Amino acid sequence: MQRAGQEEQGGLGQRSGLGELSGRGELLSVVPVARHDAQGVRRFLDERGIAADPVRYGVRAYRLTYRTVDPYGKPTTATGLLTLPTGGARRLDLVSDTHGTMVKRSYAPSASEDFGRVPSYLNAGAGRAVAAPDYLGLGEGPGPHPYMDTRSSVTASLDMLRAARTAAGRLGRPLTGAVYATGFSQGGQVAMALGKALRAGADGHFRLKALAPISGPYDLEGQEMPALYDGRVNDTSGVLYLSYWLTAQNRLHPLYRDPADVFRAPYADRVAALFDGTHEEEDVVRQLAPSVKQLLTPAFYERMRHPDGPLLAAIRAADHTCDWKPDVPVRLYAGAADTDVPIGNAESCAARLAGHGEPVPVVNQGDVDHFGSFAVSAPQVTRWFDALSSPPGARGR
Repeated sequence: MQRAGQEEQGGLGQRSGLGELSGRGELLSVVPVARHDAQGVRRFLDERGIAADPVRYGVRAYRLTYRTVDPYGKPTTATGLLTLPTGGARRLDLVSDTHGTMVKRSYAPSASEDFGRVPSYLNAGAGRAVAAPDYLGLGEGPGPHPYMDTRSSVTASLDMLRAARTAAGRLGRPLTGAVYATGFSQGGQVAMALGKALRAGADGHFRLKALAPISGPYDLEGQEMPALYDGRVNDTSGVLYLSYWLTAQNRLHPLYRDPADVFRAPYADRVAALFDGTHEEEDVVRQLAPSVKQLLTPAFYERMRHPDGPLLAAIRAADHTCDWKPDVPVRLYAGAADTDVPIGNAESCAARLAGHGEPVPVVNQGDVDHFGSFAVSAPQVTRWFDALSSPPGARGR
């Protein structure tokens, strides 16, 4: 493994007057963050228990800063990771990879060389460009992260594709316009929503070619929220996800005025500060209750069980990502033993897509937990994208 040298920056890391423009997706800066040969990429994946057989090339990775909009439609900036193969075709297809739940901003793909970069290195190592948005409020983007706000996650992801197009062209690897979308957990839901937006013509340059989300919470109302009460979601994850979701959503919807109306003492006084983007996930969990029932006041615990009003509206705002008819190949990957995002989410999504006339397979990875579903599925997704993008006579290799 080798860090990118300063000689690669060559002015790409400078703003060079780009900040004078104001368009969404406008590229503001490009900064090299990593470079690995093919052996280094395989070692990175092996060390994390990820099958590395799809890797054929080394990779170069860059942090992009670009213009986008916040949940209210106001101008802001965001960051993300662009990863390019060191070999292969000059013009590259693009993979959009959207990451799972992160509470610490420095764990975002452009900021940390860890699990958040696994899909980027897998797919770039297989010969495609990869755009991995940090989302709003993570990486080096300003403000808090609007966790599970689907609309702003899609705008940040779409604008990352636009910034990646500009950056890749300047780096001598122009993009074809073909997009293969994937994502894990929170990012699985974002990938589905991004695919829906692309098929609806959100950007005339990009053409969705395939969609392969992994273990996404596609059905909060029908699956994920009920699973907090029936034991399908484990206590630790339930506390983390729900407290994060309530804190973030309350900035966007009038869910409560006083945290004490929702959270028991002493958690009410600390919960907002724990999601300021600086805390480790383990630290957040350690300072909250051991279960959702012990975290919430009795009244709000029952309200979550039978949501209505603004609370129900906030839940449903994230629940339309599977309400469309894709005309491209789609696979939903999930694990039967997942107690973070139960497989019922994928089954519900598949049923909704089928209701629009598009049967979609659920690839059940069997007795694996949440991260296990990612570890098994990520290389499979890369191989599937390989097969779909190969000439017909080369498929099945």
